[in-house]
Amino acid sequence: MAHFYDKKVFIHGCDPKADSTRVILGGKPQETLMDVLSEQGAQKVTNAKVIRDGFLGIKCVEFGGPEPGVGCAGRGVITAIDLMEVNGAYTNDLDFVFFDVLGDVVYGGFAMPIRDGKTEEVYIVASGEMMSIYAANNICKGLVKYAKQSGVCLGRIICNSRKVDREREFS
Repeated sequence: MAHFYDKKVFIHGCDPKADSTRVILGGKPQETLMDVLSEQGAQKVTNAKVIRDGFLGIKCVEFGGPEPGVGCAGRGVITAIDLMEVNGAYTNDLDFVFFDVLGDVVYGGFAMPIRDGKTEEVYIVASGEMMSIYAANNICKGLVKYAKQSGVCLGRIICNSRKVDREREFS
């Protein structure tokens, strides 16, 4: 039986708060792809500059987001994925490529990995809190919308228990 630690994993943090990979990197934040892009230009966005190796060799990149009031973070996801593809970051030896996107925003750029067939399965981590359930429902609506064109399917909804009232009924 293969174990997860035997796999080559690449995690993309697609949240403008840039905190998706921090635990995997031992609590250290990393410079985001969008920061490098805005400060130095597309030609300076290299894999060596934006990808870090974390726990168990997991490759991590944080996309980040635009300067507040100056753009759409979803558009940043599209730009970042395009740059990663151009730079050859998606090598054939990868077993899993994860996109950790905002759960409460499933339209525009945040739906891009689903819409454009860059995703095979979607796993939703949700608690029994109403906002979390609402977000999970929105993600599922997006999956239904793009299922035929992309072939993406729901892998599973994973309960991240927060011990709120009636959470058991939701999970």
